[in-house]
Amino acid sequence: MQASGKNAGLGLALVSACAFGGSGVAAKPLIEAGLDPLHVVWLRVAGAALVLSPLAWRHRALLRRKPLLLAGFGLVAVAGVQAFYFASLSRIPVGVALLLEYLGPALLLGWIRFVQRKPVTRAAAAGAAVAVVGLACVVEIWSGLSLDPLGVLLGLAAACCQAFYFVFADQGTDGDDVPDPMGVIAYGMIIGAVVMTVIARPWGMDWGVLGGSAALGQTRVPALVLMGWVVLVATVFAYLTGVVSVRKLSPQVAGVVACLEAVIATVLAWVLLGEHLSTPQIVGGALVLGGAFIAQSARPTPPGAADPAVLAPEPTRA
Repeated sequence: MQASGKNAGLGLALVSACAFGGSGVAAKPLIEAGLDPLHVVWLRVAGAALVLSPLAWRHRALLRRKPLLLAGFGLVAVAGVQAFYFASLSRIPVGVALLLEYLGPALLLGWIRFVQRKPVTRAAAAGAAVAVVGLACVVEIWSGLSLDPLGVLLGLAAACCQAFYFVFADQGTDGDDVPDPMGVIAYGMIIGAVVMTVIARPWGMDWGVLGGSAALGQTRVPALVLMGWVVLVATVFAYLTGVVSVRKLSPQVAGVVACLEAVIATVLAWVLLGEHLSTPQIVGGALVLGGAFIAQSARPTPPGAADPAVLAPEPTRA
């Protein structure tokens, strides 16, 4: 039963990575058609909040039971990741900003190991290291070696927010009062939408772009279809499957598997937008896949059993 649950979690994590990874190829044509990147993010989060609002009403008891969790998920896991990533993007190359954001899984392992003082499997740590090297190749980090220090700090802030996405997704699952993931995501999107409204200022958006079409490679696609994909698949569906996968796997394993999002985004851009893939990017993609495979190979340890494949925290000294 434990193995089947892990397999289901791994499948959901892969599906979530595919859904998240598909956001870029749908959002880029909208940006090229005239929408500001921050406005695309606002439409994404606000649209998801609107779609999930019935779930928020259904799970309204969460406002009383888990107010801090909902606030944290909305402010950090939704608005924080988006705001810091796009802020870093304005100061440093796209590839470097993407790599910095996807340092989140590595930071997550540090949080689990040194702050929560919980054991981290060697497989997860090794997988994260291999995946980060692979990501450096996928985004070709060497093409942007002259970096703005503030841009780097903003990218690292996005990585911290991404790491806490996995922490919040797993929050409360080891107790009796387990919050429903759909309710957490619904309120997270609503809170994130409020924050992004202040940041993006959508009242200045060119709404006319949504009534036209955008170029997806050689094909013209209605802008509303692309926006619908971003909202329904790359946000609502991606977050729902992602949070459930964290609960079935573990934050450390799900975090490494999430690195596949960057690879999927690059491959989809190659197939749908005609963006060329270099040899280092292909090698990097293989390394990320290898890192995800290494991380998910970790076996859960029965309570009270010692596992030599676990990096356990040092005992505290009196």
